[in-house]
Amino acid sequence: MTATQNKILQFEDLGLMDYQKAFDYQENLMQSIIKQKLYNRDRTDGNFEETSNFLLFVEHPHVYTLGKSGDEHNMLANADKLKEIDATFVKTNRGGDITYHGFGQLVGYPILDLDNFKSDIHLYMRNLEEVIIRTIAEYGLKGERSEGETGVWLDVGKPYARKICALGVKTSKWVTMHGFALNVNTNLKYFDYIIACGIKDKGVTSLKAEREKEFSAQEIVELKNKIKKHFEEVFEAEIL
Repeated sequence: MTATQNKILQFEDLGLMDYQKAFDYQENLMQSIIKQKLYNRDRTDGNFEETSNFLLFVEHPHVYTLGKSGDEHNMLANADKLKEIDATFVKTNRGGDITYHGFGQLVGYPILDLDNFKSDIHLYMRNLEEVIIRTIAEYGLKGERSEGETGVWLDVGKPYARKICALGVKTSKWVTMHGFALNVNTNLKYFDYIIACGIKDKGVTSLKAEREKEFSAQEIVELKNKIKKHFEEVFEAEIL
């Protein structure tokens, strides 16, 4: 037995935060939800707790992260180059290969109990993509999925196909962490030092590159609100 489904998400904008500090924060939230689930599992008196859900927005200083199934050869910069470009390299526990986080990129970390929604990782990933697809449509961009490659892409099937949003998640007992990274004002030069997501024949892009304009602080606030709106729609949730 479990508690009733809770589709309310507690929202927090963490601002600029070091990757490891944000990782630890996610991990603590994830473990708190797992603790709630174990409490419910062990109850015999019907006194169940609703499990919590969270949505975090954050921006990281320059960092390259390698997923647990990733190939270190996709990291093209050595230690000296990383120091030169003021970046760090971290192995992490999400799925996927190597990616970049940095200034001007909007990272979203949903910490959800999927038992509150649907216990289906494939559907969860497609729903995250759908949130971004709907969001960038408001900026005149047609986001698409590329078969066998997670994330949101532009011009799939063409020689200049390019990724605008990367995805990578981890789950434990149907509780999620990690999430999506949408390139907004991102300096795309930093992707030159990796084979992004292990994909050699496709490029990366950003809202800034596609719209040929720098997004102001106010415009980024508006972008965040659009993402939250579409998240509520796609997941049939409420964000507080």
